[in-house]
Amino acid sequence: MPDLDLSPLRTALKEFIPQGRAALLPALHAAQNIYGHLPEPVAAEVAATLKVPLADVHGVIEFYSMFYREPVGKTVARICADPACAMRGADSIIKAACRKAKVMEGDTSADGSITIERSTCLGLCNEGVAVNVTQHVGFSSRTISFTRMTNESLDDIFNGHGREADDYVGGDLRLVTRLCGRRHAATLIDYEANGGMQAVKLLIGKKVEGAKLIEEVKRSGLVGMGGAAFPTGVKWEGCAREAASPKYFVINADESEPGTFKDRILMEGDPNRIIEGAILGAYAIGASKIYFYIRGEYPTAITCVKNAIEECKKAGYIGNDILGSGFDLEIEVRSGAGAYICGEETALFESIEGKRGFPRIKPPYPTTHGLFGMPTVINNVETLAKIPFILSQGAAEFRKNGTEKSPGSKLFCVSGDVKQAGLYEVPFGITLRELLTMAGGVDGNLKSILFGGAAGTFATEKDLDVKLTFEDLRAAKLTLGSGVVMVFNESRDMKDVVLRLSRFFAHESCGKCYPCQLGTQRQYEIMQRYVEGKPLKGDMDRLHDVGWTMTDASLCGLGQTAGSAVLSAMKVFPEMFEV
Repeated sequence: MPDLDLSPLRTALKEFIPQGRAALLPALHAAQNIYGHLPEPVAAEVAATLKVPLADVHGVIEFYSMFYREPVGKTVARICADPACAMRGADSIIKAACRKAKVMEGDTSADGSITIERSTCLGLCNEGVAVNVTQHVGFSSRTISFTRMTNESLDDIFNGHGREADDYVGGDLRLVTRLCGRRHAATLIDYEANGGMQAVKLLIGKKVEGAKLIEEVKRSGLVGMGGAAFPTGVKWEGCAREAASPKYFVINADESEPGTFKDRILMEGDPNRIIEGAILGAYAIGASKIYFYIRGEYPTAITCVKNAIEECKKAGYIGNDILGSGFDLEIEVRSGAGAYICGEETALFESIEGKRGFPRIKPPYPTTHGLFGMPTVINNVETLAKIPFILSQGAAEFRKNGTEKSPGSKLFCVSGDVKQAGLYEVPFGITLRELLTMAGGVDGNLKSILFGGAAGTFATEKDLDVKLTFEDLRAAKLTLGSGVVMVFNESRDMKDVVLRLSRFFAHESCGKCYPCQLGTQRQYEIMQRYVEGKPLKGDMDRLHDVGWTMTDASLCGLGQTAGSAVLSAMKVFPEMFEV
């Protein structure tokens, strides 16, 4: 492309020069926004400007699924085909869209107008079938989310008339979801009117020692809500004790687990609550910079969070000398580019640093050697949304809900064959049966429930009276994970469900370690044979071997849990795997 006009790119790259390599992902997003893809001259210009080896730039482009080296259509439609959307007819919609565009799946139409792609989960499992449509016009692009897509509404993809998610938020608690489910983001004024920013004013405004904040969080018993369940206060305390500086605080909003959409609803409904939690956390550990890392497939959430940050800056909650406390704080939003692995904390650090999202070997741990090798705290969105309540109302008030070992509330993402899919905030300790009753009950006769997401386990009728706590679920050998409750009635083909989960992990494995790289591929291939009705003798043993090898030998949590759902399905539905 010798005649490619690079002047718009050079102008766009100027703001990224001071950060160097750390600005590589936002620079590539900006470049693709201008040209629609990242051809060689563009990659070379980015490399030269940020002083990053060109080979490394290409490595990053190829790692993330939302970056394109070759031209794509002026419109790119990414249609989710993971289990929740598949139940609503995703495969049929993909085929119909390809017929209408006269294009093969994954390809671009002859006139260059549209590209149709099969996508992994878009975080709209309660509103499927979900489609993200990116339109490139002139030197700019925009991405719109489409929900409840049907064959009859396919024209919306082609004319750009997206529909906002009409998220249902239920349950019997409103500790963190009070302002969610209203089809628009709460403003800072809305948030303050509902008690928001009280903790910042009380604690930071009055220069309360960070150690006192940490002690209150520890007393609350709050643990990470992204799936790891590590005690939040202990994590903060470990980082606060480190003498090295600067320190960083990172918000992990790279929610990509099929069946999970709680963080998206929080960001789109009440972003200020998350931001307040992060401000308090940064103050407690002595960090002056927050990175808010949001998955690239969440265009609405990114916009809502950026708007909320600007409101907080104008109100004096972010910036220099917050509320006269002498505490300075900056927040930067980072957009992912399509890589489930970046939900793993160290892979997310690598992504912010302008690299491929490969997980790091532990130890050392993030609290001593995290982002840019410095002490870092990283927390999930739901975890941080609970911090303002704990620090304004007190740990004792927080612990009035839940159980001794599982205090407070929990957000559950209920989807699939229920009368009312949605986000439910409930106290830890209610039963699975009670949660499904809140969702209007099962639509049809219950066959199974995927608990915890793609890396989760299957429950059946016998598990309906299990209490939703860490301790009870552990005893029942079920996985809480990120709070996924995906329901399947008797009409569903569980082989197909397991195949889609296997495909997801085969697609998302980063390839850094062989047990996961090869194991996810072999697992997917074996499941393909089962779905096609052509299993080989010994395939059941092979699935066991592959699953446990990944569990025991993989480097990070992705590989260690990539076989969980398959191994669970083999235990719950052994007849499916007989040859």
